[in-house]
Amino acid sequence: MLYFTRWKALGIILTALIVCLCAVPNFFPEAQVKTWPAWAQRRLVLGLDLQGGSYLLLEVDSNYVKKERLDQVRDDVRRALRDAKIGFTGGVVVRNDAAEVRITKETDVQAALAKLRELSQPLGGLMGSSGQRDLEVSEAGGVIRLTVPQAAMLDRMRKTIEQSIQIVERRVNELGTVEPVIQRQGNDRILVQVPGLQDPTRLKKLLGETAKMEFRMVDTTVSPDQAQAGRLPPDSELLMSASPPPTPYVVKKQVLVAGGDLIDAQATFDQRTSEPVVSFKFNTSGARKFAQATQENVGLPFAIVLDNKVISAPRINEPITGGQGQISGSFTVQSANDLAILMRAGALPAPLTVVEERTVGPGLGQDSIEKGELAAYVGSILVIVFMLLTYRLFGVFANIAVAINVAMIFGLLSLLNATLTLPGIAGIVLTVGIAVDSNVLIYERIREELRGGRNAISAIDAGFKRALATILDSNITTFIAAAVLFYIGTGPVRGFAVTLGIGIITTVFTAFTMTRLIVAWWVRWKRPQSVPI
Repeated sequence: MLYFTRWKALGIILTALIVCLCAVPNFFPEAQVKTWPAWAQRRLVLGLDLQGGSYLLLEVDSNYVKKERLDQVRDDVRRALRDAKIGFTGGVVVRNDAAEVRITKETDVQAALAKLRELSQPLGGLMGSSGQRDLEVSEAGGVIRLTVPQAAMLDRMRKTIEQSIQIVERRVNELGTVEPVIQRQGNDRILVQVPGLQDPTRLKKLLGETAKMEFRMVDTTVSPDQAQAGRLPPDSELLMSASPPPTPYVVKKQVLVAGGDLIDAQATFDQRTSEPVVSFKFNTSGARKFAQATQENVGLPFAIVLDNKVISAPRINEPITGGQGQISGSFTVQSANDLAILMRAGALPAPLTVVEERTVGPGLGQDSIEKGELAAYVGSILVIVFMLLTYRLFGVFANIAVAINVAMIFGLLSLLNATLTLPGIAGIVLTVGIAVDSNVLIYERIREELRGGRNAISAIDAGFKRALATILDSNITTFIAAAVLFYIGTGPVRGFAVTLGIGIITTVFTAFTMTRLIVAWWVRWKRPQSVPI
């Protein structure tokens, strides 16, 4: 156990040195680090509780998700029956979490049932094995009822949350913030933490917009005044402008091009007026639909609608066949940039409501850092003093190994671009105690071997060898606990679990390589007859 080849010793030292060097960027100003090569810029990111920032808890509108699903079922039923040329009376009615339709002819009921059952799909897609389906189809007295079961609604809610998290993440990242924390909380909520962002107003505005972008034609057959008086065509609706003062527009319900066909949007300046505008670009499908719509409606106005508000209603002077265009509408530079962010990130599948909001000031974060540093210093000093008083020279060896251990923890966290939180600092302090505990087990085993009559070198060798199983057992069980905390916990709990887990790995490395290497060098140099322990 005490013999190291030259290459093995060199490998241990190089490994520890390289990992420790990964922590170096944390000791230099961020502006200076950005001038270094890309591979050398990885550093720790301070969490919300250390550098301050914004905390938002968002709730997905479950009623909207349910209504949207039932509306989709209603439209699917109407289309399926019309395609099959099956008559129905009274239209498709949505009531009590179900869509109902009355078949006109009794002889068509079975054909309608067969056609509508094709709309039902297994939960979980084609690979779904639970036997449950997303629609339950039943019939009574010529009325066919399509019910969305609770399991299907929960599955749709889960998918809505997952899609919302991706879009929220894209929107927050577009702000240029560093290491935001965006994660699911409960069944219908999303937690957003943005370190360093002190004013959450703009963030709330960006996340509060559903950003459902649509391109529709303005209905010129009726004026807004006539529509407000009640003479609104059935295929049109009355919408207000997004910018003040509110201006009414009569807009056709038919969507010419949806926001999903957008592939890029950028805030730019109009070359003629120098006003801020938003330039956009469609994909191939969107470009084709947009070109067809502009060719058929030259001379007519069309509306650019965002979340049922008209942003702009320009006139089509000529066909737009390039798949590109621009939106103008009394924008400021920031509002144009925000709109471009929303268009690039995509539409949220459901509205989000802010149910909790907190702003952590930099002063509070600085106080947390100072208290965390104080706790770390006091704990480390007490451990160092205890090891020196208890184990003398071997205590020095243990303290050197623990210092290397802590440096390696910071190096690995920097390499992972991890976010350091106050619980993370607690995990590092706890790791110091665990690392010392491994050395205590080794040294106490050496003492037992000495009391059993072994000579110095034999006792040291046996101490390391026989303490191995105990140290591995205790550290593996602690690592399992850290893994469980990481997968089950959220936010600060995960930060604690990450630093604890990394600390366990570095502890095992330093206890059985670094400490043993230092002791082996001392033994080779001194050839001791007794152990100063």
